[in-house]
Amino acid sequence: MVVTQDKPLADLLRQISGGAFPPVVETYERGKTIFFPGDPAERVYFLLKGAVKLSRVYEAGEEITVALLRENSVFGVLSLITGHRSDRFYHAVAFTPVELLSIPIDQVEPALEDHPELSMMMLRGLSSRILQTEMMIETLAHRDMGSRLVSFLLILCRDFGVPSPNGITVDLKLSHQAIAEAIGSTRVTVTRLLGDLRQEGMISIYKKKITVHDPVSLSQQFT
Repeated sequence: MVVTQDKPLADLLRQISGGAFPPVVETYERGKTIFFPGDPAERVYFLLKGAVKLSRVYEAGEEITVALLRENSVFGVLSLITGHRSDRFYHAVAFTPVELLSIPIDQVEPALEDHPELSMMMLRGLSSRILQTEMMIETLAHRDMGSRLVSFLLILCRDFGVPSPNGITVDLKLSHQAIAEAIGSTRVTVTRLLGDLRQEGMISIYKKKITVHDPVSLSQQFT
């Protein structure tokens, strides 16, 4: 017997789609744009693999990261919330190599009425997104880049962390440039700051994966 409430969100989206408009699966290399601000909001995306960065771009050219989405996240749903067709509000970029499933937004709207479990799954996902956005705002409020980096590492531990013998390992292969882009810094500065944290025994890095040895201690030291 299939219990629908336990059906993964990706399966539900595939079930809703299909027919004349089958779901589309796309892959993006790191740094590639998924959609720009102002693009028409025509599809809803489900993140199958990797991480996606959502940011806002301001007139002065400054780009601020508002969320870092993990696997099983849904995004591109602003039109569903506002109740009318709107353009993209964020810049969505592949933070790592990603695999996405997408379906036309017109098919999602009636499906939310027919599948209560889909509505609840999306609500949980959006709630998590709002919490992470608030944490990113707090991170970027730090003027000191060292505190900003540490705050970002703690967010990564929360949303992408996997317990390991040495602490919490961030299950993403992160370049120094990618981290710099996320926190509004430079690659040179991030390299130096990560080096300082390694010397102090706070973190270790193996094959571009960062392990935070004691997140509580790291948080207390840089609060």
